Amino acid sequence: MRFHILTLFPELFASVLSATMLQKGQERGALEFRLHNIRDYASDKHHVTDDTPYGGGAGMVMKPEPVVAALEALGTGADRPWRILLSPQGHLLTQERAGRLARLADLVLVCGRYEGVDERVRAFVDEEVSIGDFVLSGGEIAALVVIEAVSRLVPGVLGSEESAVHESFTDNLLEHPHYTRPPEFRGMRVPDVLLSGDHQAIARWRRREALRRTWERRPELLEAAELTDEERAFVTSLRGRDG
Repeated sequence: MRFHILTLFPELFASVLSATMLQKGQERGALEFRLHNIRDYASDKHHVTDDTPYGGGAGMVMKPEPVVAALEALGTGADRPWRILLSPQGHLLTQERAGRLARLADLVLVCGRYEGVDERVRAFVDEEVSIGDFVLSGGEIAALVVIEAVSRLVPGVLGSEESAVHESFTDNLLEHPHYTRPPEFRGMRVPDVLLSGDHQAIARWRRREALRRTWERRPELLEAAELTDEERAFVTSLRGRDG
């Protein structure tokens, strides 16, 4: 999968893209990252990319010409990359949305700055994505969140494909607790079932703990989860204890 990142600050991406999972994904040929400085697409000699807002107000607004020129330089036909504008006004990034994006061959991430981009830029993107109900100084950090969430779902990136399958939100449940050595730490023991070697019992325990944790922390997720009759009965029992 190829990511095109449109930004005023390409240097912000260097350390993250050259480390851990993302670096390994590149080495395996599963990921490719191309950074595009929006200033390079400004037509004036000073490479100006922002201006004061019409109607007055504080801050600056990114001009439409450089952003759109950068987008169109990556293709304008039917086979052009899918274009995303990182914006607090966009659709919330979810595991389901990350999975859909991971199936694309090329993805463009547009990182705004200042007070945002000129409204007319929105006519040239395919969707807007938000990472939460808060405001950042720019879209770069949000773009890295999208890259991380999407990349781990691209085949060949993770060392184990099961790692992505059993994570939180994949099936509308939070993930079960994890333990490793030592078997006891400051009086807290690893559950006996995890030391039993009984894989069926372990799988059942993990599923129940995922249900329990989801009920305790994000009960609204259970509305969309696909549960067996036994699992629904277990959730009902949790509700009974809570009441």
